[in-house]
Amino acid sequence: MHIAWRSWAVPGLLLTVAAMAQGPLQTIDMPQGGRIVYGTVQGADSQGAALVAVLRMMHQNCGERPQIGQAFRLRGTDGVGLFFTVINHPAGNVPVAGLIIAAGSGPHKTEAALLSDSANRFGSTINPMLTKLFSVWHPSGLPGPAPAASQSSPSPKAAPAAGPSSAAARLHTIAASDDSVSIGIPDGWVMAPNSGRGTIIVKGPQGEVLALNMMRNAVDPSSAWQQRFWRQGGSPPPGSIVYPYHGNLVKAFPELFQQWRRAGGQGPAPLQIDSIEPMPSGQGQECVHAKGQMDPDGRGMQTMNDMMCAILPLDFGGYTVVLHHCLLPNALAEREKDTVTAMIASWKLNAEVINRQMEEASRQKAASDQAILAQGQQAVANIKAIGERARIRNDAVQAANDAQHAGYWAQQDNNARNAQGFSNYQRDQTVIRDVQNPDTHATVWNQTAGWLERAFPNRIEEVPVSQYIKGQDY
Repeated sequence: MHIAWRSWAVPGLLLTVAAMAQGPLQTIDMPQGGRIVYGTVQGADSQGAALVAVLRMMHQNCGERPQIGQAFRLRGTDGVGLFFTVINHPAGNVPVAGLIIAAGSGPHKTEAALLSDSANRFGSTINPMLTKLFSVWHPSGLPGPAPAASQSSPSPKAAPAAGPSSAAARLHTIAASDDSVSIGIPDGWVMAPNSGRGTIIVKGPQGEVLALNMMRNAVDPSSAWQQRFWRQGGSPPPGSIVYPYHGNLVKAFPELFQQWRRAGGQGPAPLQIDSIEPMPSGQGQECVHAKGQMDPDGRGMQTMNDMMCAILPLDFGGYTVVLHHCLLPNALAEREKDTVTAMIASWKLNAEVINRQMEEASRQKAASDQAILAQGQQAVANIKAIGERARIRNDAVQAANDAQHAGYWAQQDNNARNAQGFSNYQRDQTVIRDVQNPDTHATVWNQTAGWLERAFPNRIEEVPVSQYIKGQDY
């Protein structure tokens, strides 16, 4: 049978969820705080579908879209986990943090569990909730007791003799100067001044580094367009990665990571990779999760836990690389992994600010396009006046200008398509089309789609899920 929506309360926290199960929905209130809900997700035939179903339930009941981290596989199991934060508006704008776990697969057989608590307490209550959950919940793919959150989440791998893990530290929220992104950090941690435009970098008092959503332009030197451009005197924009795009990020990660450092003005770093595995990613990109150790500054190896995504190249050979980077001294890696997990769960993008930044960038592009057009018209007049030699020279200059603008707007476009989950909903994206050419679809950020619909109301429209085209949209 189908069980309807219902609400439940926890002292100091009201969170409304959907009853997911075909059978009875199980609920556990923890004495130290937090709530566990688990059951079979109706109609979900995969773990990704189960995660999306639970996220949609929270979206509808909390009044806003949950902010999610990257999905990860629970160590030693077939289960998939996803941390989230959300503001529960019906409960009085209460900040909530939590973890969704999906296990099993098959028609009407996928199960999920939702663990949540107030955001300022979740870091200390997650492990007791996990211990309780896996003492009573045994779906397929999760045999026996599951490890604590610090082991099952995508936290850094500790070096031997790192010491026992301690509870997550209390966090306080900070935001970048442009208010585009925020994160919770413990006392003693500080934010790097170059944080902003969706990227945030924070550093701990003992050399810890956590950098989320860093982006760099990249160019593929094997691209025919790039080779022709370079022969004409062009060069990649400053700070760009120059590395061939092979379509195999698992294999390319070590060298691409070093090229990332080189693009930022840093030298190569000793790197020891313990494991690299592909991560679920949306259309048009590939992602990997890499764990190991590196020496960033010649002072010795440290524990590294990174996620890297590469967004497919455009016609001119440009692509975008996104890096989430965590580096901890080996002696602190085990003790601080719960704190880092809670920090990652608290990371939140401000969609309103990012949308405003994109609209401003669009206005600047329109003005720049007009200036380029005027320059081009003058160039044509010069070509007619001074002959073929001037025409060739002007073409080269124009090509350089075009490449610079193409590189800039490739970054904006790629940023808009950046993903963090298994589906358009998880990635906060929308499929759009031109009504005059309805078989041509594009997947963009929700805010990008909204801007296009406002700018071209008679041309651009959202594509219903029922009309997605295989090979283009999924």
